[in-house]
Amino acid sequence: MWRCWGLVAMIFGLMAACSGTKHDDEVFFPQQTSASLLVQYASQARIDAPQQLKPAAEQRYLLLYDIYIKARSYAILNKLFFWLSLLFGILVLLWPSLSIIFKHRLENWAWVKSATVQTTVTALAALMFSFYSDYKDKQTYAETLMRYVTYSNEPTPALAGKVAAELARIDRGFSFNSITGEQAEKQTD
Repeated sequence: MWRCWGLVAMIFGLMAACSGTKHDDEVFFPQQTSASLLVQYASQARIDAPQQLKPAAEQRYLLLYDIYIKARSYAILNKLFFWLSLLFGILVLLWPSLSIIFKHRLENWAWVKSATVQTTVTALAALMFSFYSDYKDKQTYAETLMRYVTYSNEPTPALAGKVAAELARIDRGFSFNSITGEQAEKQTD
């Protein structure tokens, strides 16, 4: 029992030691997403910009922050479905063992041996993995879009149109096409 608590304390201690602190400029630190880094960098560039370039820097920052909102939302959903897919994946692996572990209680828990319940747990694991994969793709796509805006030499108004079109494309919602690799055909009228 004490070994288990000691292991937990050691893990949390290592996490605290490795967490690091932000540098003085509070832009560069390793425990952040790429989206967070890019938006903080743009914020600092906006503040440090010469007076004649401030309006353009503020527009670029606004454009990046708009994408950042999407990227952050996708990152939160990605993390949620990662942990749910991990939980259900472990359940799929352990489910056959439950009938052995709880063999003395199976007369009251007949559902443990039910093929329907086992199939449902497996289907839920697959669904959680599908959602995780979809939101991970969307997070990555939003972060890539942020990199494009950050490193592009195009003027911000020209970028805004491209960004709006790309955000509309990734905002279409969940699609199994992103998981199966099939591309949805666009209908032109």
